Amino acid sequence: MSRFSKFQTSSPDAENSEINISPLIDVVFILLIFFIVTTVFVEETGLEIQKPRAASQEDLKKNSILIGISASGTVHYGGREIGVGGVRSVVRRLLMQESMPVIIQSDRQTPTDATVQVMDEAKLAGATQVFVSTVDP
Repeated sequence: MSRFSKFQTSSPDAENSEINISPLIDVVFILLIFFIVTTVFVEETGLEIQKPRAASQEDLKKNSILIGISASGTVHYGGREIGVGGVRSVVRRLLMQESMPVIIQSDRQTPTDATVQVMDEAKLAGATQVFVSTVDP
């Protein structure tokens, strides 16, 4: 019996051969929280528009107020129609929270007077930077 007992005993290293993955789970959760917190949420206008091309363009690093104008001339913000008259109140309310530029996304077929009216309303609301968005050349 004594000669079999020597083969049946296991070494202490064989029992502790598991991989401890709890630090890995902690790191994954920390990375997940980091990416969620640092994500910038962009508010879309809610319109699919065909933008005209521009020879020069400027990339804006800040958050901005996006206002969309459809081909028929209807004005949208945040997926709902606000009309030209609603531009001033929306821009004024958002500028009270933080100073940011206003970007007008107008369709290629949008009447020019509708775009100019929206630009005027945004400037009357206190916007210092008003841009018209175009397609990359």
